[in-house]
Amino acid sequence: MLSVFKYCLFDLLRSRWSIVYTLFYLLSSASLLYFSNSATNAVASLMNIVLFITPLVSLLLGVIYFYQNRDFAELLLAQPIRRSQYFYGNYFGLSLSLVINLLVGFGLPMLFIGNGLQILQELSIVLLAGVMLTLIFSALALLITLRNENRVLGFGYAIVVWLFFAVIYDGLFLILLLWFNDYPLEKFAMIGTVLNPMDLSRVMILLKLDLSALMGFTGASFRQFFGSTAGFFVSLSSALIWITLPLYLLIRKGNTKDF
Repeated sequence: MLSVFKYCLFDLLRSRWSIVYTLFYLLSSASLLYFSNSATNAVASLMNIVLFITPLVSLLLGVIYFYQNRDFAELLLAQPIRRSQYFYGNYFGLSLSLVINLLVGFGLPMLFIGNGLQILQELSIVLLAGVMLTLIFSALALLITLRNENRVLGFGYAIVVWLFFAVIYDGLFLILLLWFNDYPLEKFAMIGTVLNPMDLSRVMILLKLDLSALMGFTGASFRQFFGSTAGFFVSLSSALIWITLPLYLLIRKGNTKDF
């Protein structure tokens, strides 16, 4: 697994897509930190970039990379190597390369622009959310490629998955809240939040930045729950489940896949 991991990691770090991804975060974070009046405003703007761009890039780059290396995968799996080791190596190599891009893209502007320590305190939760989303959607990307031989379908499913979590889920969730607004919906809203990793990340960031007042009464309920010890463990457990479940499905599918 270590050899596959190292090959995948260095191969991705040298790719032009990885460089473009890092430069995008560098330019975005540097511009926002330089022109914003406060670190909180800059981090709040970076939150939207991380929540929408990170899952999309993780899905598309994962799909592109695995489809391009499909022949290499077939050749390697013909050798005496466990399939789980190969897929673990690919997953961790892809995830770590994207995490490095994210940390470099945010870290360098943070160190050279403004008060680094102050920004670090507010940016840490955004980086944590970005790492979590990278781990989740990288596994989903590899799972999509395993389930679809057709590259066009694979790319299509990747876009649909991103659209569902980024747009469609929130739209359906909002419709349900409007339909049943005569009933107490605090618990339902919290359950619906943890069922979407992007929404869970957004709530965690807003609470960390003390911006929960923007969500009104729901924000106060979220702060009361997620700010407690029980809420912290619920959010942490939900994040771990979102990371491990796609990875488990990936390894399970990989062990039975007929290449």
